[in-house]
Amino acid sequence: MKLSRGIICVIAVIVVAQLGAARGKDEKKDKLKGQMVDSGSFNVIVKGQNVLTETFTIEEQEGIDTVKAQVKEVAGSDPVQQKSTLEFTSQGQLLRYEWSQSSGGSLSLVPNNDFLIEKITGPGSSKASERPFLMPATSVVLDNNFFIHREVLAWRYLASDCKSEGGSLKCQQGPAEFGAIVPQEQTSMSVRMELVGKEKVSLRGVERDLLRVDLSGENFQWSLWLDDQDHFKLMRVAIPADKTEVVRN
Repeated sequence: MKLSRGIICVIAVIVVAQLGAARGKDEKKDKLKGQMVDSGSFNVIVKGQNVLTETFTIEEQEGIDTVKAQVKEVAGSDPVQQKSTLEFTSQGQLLRYEWSQSSGGSLSLVPNNDFLIEKITGPGSSKASERPFLMPATSVVLDNNFFIHREVLAWRYLASDCKSEGGSLKCQQGPAEFGAIVPQEQTSMSVRMELVGKEKVSLRGVERDLLRVDLSGENFQWSLWLDDQDHFKLMRVAIPADKTEVVRN
């Protein structure tokens, strides 16, 4: 299974030919400078009020995918409230995850044999505590502060569980399950993704035909809308229980 550019290539084969466009003729040049797979920002809207902005990049270089993101409060004076870096191989194996916040405190997650080891450093402390998780390196990292991680999971789901039949996207019957780590909560969980289908969605006053997939767990239910005409980029997230909406700028 491939991720980032590899994910796009897999989806191109199993879904629609539109994603099969060449991403550059000079492969050596791509390897040297890295290839930008996605970049942009999300507005996080709670109860109708824009409270957070998340900016992100996803870059692939020589088989390593790097997802960088930062979150800041709209009304805050600090330019960066939280930031993270996620690195994994094109086969979906975690290399490292790092998170920090401007008020202090950080954490990291790295594989160690059959375990994932999380190291947490509290604000004002120089000593890290450790917590092991008996989970494979292919587990999904779902930081509860960064929505771009849900786009990566959606790509993984489409590449591994879906195919094209009669010109439309068909996925396995029922939801697909993934093992996930939520670093801030220092916990692991099973999450499920399931294709709902095409829906008309209003984004900033413009009606769009987008592909909906639902993401759920034991205590949550989210809906994600992807643009299947633009490399399956995440365009909108709805979290009804929290009266929260996330919209790509």
